[in-house]
Amino acid sequence: MVVRRSFLGAACAAALAVLGCGGDKSGSSTGGPAPSGGPAAAAPKPGKELVLFAWSEFIPDAVIQGFTKETGVTVLYETYSSNEEMLSKLLAGATAYDLIMPSEYTVEALLKQNKLEALDPANVPNLKNVDPAMRGFPHDPELKYCAPYMAGTVGIVVNTDKVKDPIKGYKDVFQAKYKGRIVVVNDAREMVAWALATQGIGPNDLTKDTLEKARPVLADWVKLVKVFDSDSPKTALLNGDVDLGVIWSGEAAILYEQDKKFAFVLPEEGSHLYIDNLCVPTGAKNKLGAEMFINYVLRPEVSKLISDKFPYTNPNAEAKKLLSDAQRANPASYALVN
Repeated sequence: MVVRRSFLGAACAAALAVLGCGGDKSGSSTGGPAPSGGPAAAAPKPGKELVLFAWSEFIPDAVIQGFTKETGVTVLYETYSSNEEMLSKLLAGATAYDLIMPSEYTVEALLKQNKLEALDPANVPNLKNVDPAMRGFPHDPELKYCAPYMAGTVGIVVNTDKVKDPIKGYKDVFQAKYKGRIVVVNDAREMVAWALATQGIGPNDLTKDTLEKARPVLADWVKLVKVFDSDSPKTALLNGDVDLGVIWSGEAAILYEQDKKFAFVLPEEGSHLYIDNLCVPTGAKNKLGAEMFINYVLRPEVSKLISDKFPYTNPNAEAKKLLSDAQRANPASYALVN
């Protein structure tokens, strides 16, 4: 079973509470036509700096350097490790950022708070490259506010040299015999969704009663986990510190590329697709620069560079054509969309 992820507002806050943790100024003007008989309007120019607030280990240095070389715009890259961290800063009034990378449920939350600027289609013509399969989602069905950057899921990684019993789902991972041998993403919302899935409850069915059902499951699971890591959960597996992981699919894809002993499993209880997007927050001082960066990233050859470094599910149909057969066949990268 695959479900589309869409956690929102109070529901997300309630989910986080189960574990007791968390995680109109538009900048450059496009200008209008010059008065009849007058000189042509000067083309707008981006600001000299672009402040990017995005996930860690997700944007290759080559992409940032290539954009700066081409445009002269210096990119200041600040990172976060959860949507909640980014959201709390924006809702608290942070205005330093020109470009952010929220997941789809966070896009919905930001739009409800009027915290995103609409994109100027004239500045982002490469939106045409977005795969039709990655369009029409509830968070932004017409891509008015954001561009899909990468997509993925959370799945199970098994070191088959160490774990010989069949692993098909969350219940197989979280067993007492694997205590101290498990890494999971440090994301309370995700773990709540997994616990609900073992009860046959969907990730959006968050009520007081369903969360009470998830609570004892989570209480048992957390005792078994050795490492909580959202930034680089693959590291503990590569180092041999753990033998099982419930981690981001892109991290799992890197493990599979490096050593085929790291098998990827979609949990039989169910999984969900997430989409990380590039969006311009309200108050951005360099909106034009942000739109130029989005358009640059949506070039097929640039988007391919991202997949080469971080092999998540690429939502760019033209970029996907440039990937090797091995990249497209990676079970973690395209588990939900092949």
